[in-house]
Amino acid sequence: MIAGLMKRRIDPLWEHAASPLIGIGMTPNQVTAGGLVLVALSCAAYVYHQSSLAFGLCLALAFTFDALDGAVARRRHMSTKAGGYFDAMADRYQELAVFAAIGWVADLWAIAMIAFAGGILTSYAKARTAIEIPIENQAWPDFFERMERLVFICVLLVADGLAIAMGAASPWFLTGGFALYALLANATALQRINRAFAMLKRADAKKP
Repeated sequence: MIAGLMKRRIDPLWEHAASPLIGIGMTPNQVTAGGLVLVALSCAAYVYHQSSLAFGLCLALAFTFDALDGAVARRRHMSTKAGGYFDAMADRYQELAVFAAIGWVADLWAIAMIAFAGGILTSYAKARTAIEIPIENQAWPDFFERMERLVFICVLLVADGLAIAMGAASPWFLTGGFALYALLANATALQRINRAFAMLKRADAKKP
């Protein structure tokens, strides 16, 4: 929702932040791959050290790096359909790695599966609609899109880590927050599915 409604304001900020990457000659696909590697390394480190605080901070850095691929593509005039597809696939693998790491460390496999399903279905609802009818990519301002999901999970992990550091840890903090994430992700998937049905029904009604 934030990315869709504030795209014109956010994009110039990303493009400015991408200047160092452009300066060293990185391509958009290299930035995408780099973001995926950073997320994977962060997840592997979390499985080893099991620090929610460190994991949340590392993910925030990795996700920020990953968000710069589109800015690099625009600045270097290297936007391609193949690059967009690669970015979308890398995003799904990033989410899978994060939820697998949390599921492993916190033994929250059931919630992790439901949370991952919500993100996948949110993405697939739009992609499947595009197979049936032409759609505008930015006309889907749903509540809990990817940017909101990334911010939520990073804040949740950092908050959990700070609570542990201050001696106020609760086994229900991460569980409850992750369950809320799963609920919001699936609610957004249903919101997007409902919009897709309405669009497809209108398209069907126009047929002779």
